[in-house]
Amino acid sequence: MASVKIILWKHDKKKDGSCPLALRITKNRKPRYIFTGEYIFEKDWDTKASKVKKSHPNSTRLNNLLLKKLSEAHATLLETEIRDENLTTKQIQTKVKRKGSNVSFFQLASDRIKDKYEKGTFSVARAELSILHNIQEFLIYNPADPKLLVIDKIRERRKNRISKARKYQNSVTDEIRFFSKNKNLLFQDINNSFINKYKIFCSSYLEQKTRTITNQLIFIRTLYNSAIKEGIANKKDYPFAGENEKIKIKSSNKIGLTKREIEKIENLQLEPNTPIWHTKNVFLFSYYFAGVRISDVLELKWFNFVDGRLYYEMNKNEKPVSLKIPEKALGILSLYAKSKENNADYVFPFLKKADQNNKEDIFIKTRNASKLFNKYLKRIAEKCNIEKNLSNHIARHTFGNIAGDKINPLMLQKLYRHSNLKTTINYQANFIHKEADDALDMVLNS
Repeated sequence: MASVKIILWKHDKKKDGSCPLALRITKNRKPRYIFTGEYIFEKDWDTKASKVKKSHPNSTRLNNLLLKKLSEAHATLLETEIRDENLTTKQIQTKVKRKGSNVSFFQLASDRIKDKYEKGTFSVARAELSILHNIQEFLIYNPADPKLLVIDKIRERRKNRISKARKYQNSVTDEIRFFSKNKNLLFQDINNSFINKYKIFCSSYLEQKTRTITNQLIFIRTLYNSAIKEGIANKKDYPFAGENEKIKIKSSNKIGLTKREIEKIENLQLEPNTPIWHTKNVFLFSYYFAGVRISDVLELKWFNFVDGRLYYEMNKNEKPVSLKIPEKALGILSLYAKSKENNADYVFPFLKKADQNNKEDIFIKTRNASKLFNKYLKRIAEKCNIEKNLSNHIARHTFGNIAGDKINPLMLQKLYRHSNLKTTINYQANFIHKEADDALDMVLNS
């Protein structure tokens, strides 16, 4: 178990010679320190008793303060022991710092986003930062102002943020730092009324769809659960319990292309080495491998192809995958073989100029390529007279649609790289219509 003690930190004296008082937390011989903000002279400190001597004019007040902080720290350590949390000294330090303090929603959120960013999950970090900006917009808007004026101001601020980011005047770390200083929203302020008003704001002023709003509520709920666990928020104020807000994820129709529509794309003649030509190849390549995520396709290198098989690790969950290379996929690979510089070279050209030592640069260039694909996929749809909304993810839906009920769910689970068979069955249910169609025909045509 970790231990905690009040000490006089003698290494950072003020100019007048006074030293800071600190809590020292030790676990597995690794110490961490939390400074109280109080300074005293060494002559006024009783090292053995770990208390301020009576020679100090405010000894009683200081000792009461130190005793309170020590009690809070012990209570936090006891909680971690009861919950059997195997925390590091740094994690314990964070918990003790926050115990009983008015840590705002934005401050806790910025810590979470910073952690995601430092771990390299850039897409999650950026998405959650976007939610913080939305909540900030909600807090500053005036319902009495004309709606169109409010919307215009929100769009202008967003445009300026994007512009600064593109000019490297404002980074993700800058935004995290900004929110880490924001104390405007405490967890006790997030109640049922707050959530209902925020949902209306997202719908009316941010013009967001139901699923986008739901994702933000999930984020708020996740933060609130963390705040309760860390002693920042009170469980009785939890706005997602009992008869309060219930988050429901609505299912949506997943529509894939037909075999005939895929053939139209395959037969579409485009000028080689143009952006739209590359888009067509990447989309079909994804489809040929049962809907491999576009980001994974872009990161494929020549060494991923060995003895007629594709070997790679999924970005989303780091699962290893091995699949036979279909003939049509081999045809696409042959189109790029001439530009192959070595075995560690990317198959597709979009990440060739990315800094290989910078994961964020790879992420940004992958994201930019994905946006480009969505733009050109719409042009491909027009050229092929396909009226469906052609986008990156529809390659996966297309495979599911054409597979229908022809393939055993266990095999589909393997092809989709799902961890749970139930996920596969629920996903594939979007594309199995024969029994329902036959039942309808039996009733109407009997």
